[in-house]
Amino acid sequence: MKLNYSGSFKKDFKKLSKKLQDQFKNRVEIFKINQFNPLLNNHSLHHPYEGCRSINISGDFRALYEISGDIITFVRISTHSELFK
Repeated sequence: MKLNYSGSFKKDFKKLSKKLQDQFKNRVEIFKINQFNPLLNNHSLHHPYEGCRSINISGDFRALYEISGDIITFVRISTHSELFK
């Protein structure tokens, strides 16, 4: 599995606190071992992010990603309310 990060994700990530950035990195390590670890609450999404999946980062923060073959591209990271307003 190869991980990529979209421009939108990188922009979102830079806005996060150091604590949330570290939490994301921790969750990615769990994700690499088991994408469906219950801690991640990995699930598919509907409009406007149809074709994407979401994992929990902490509390209300989610990271959205797409799968293409063996490439995982994280596309957004933000609060649930920001992503789905």
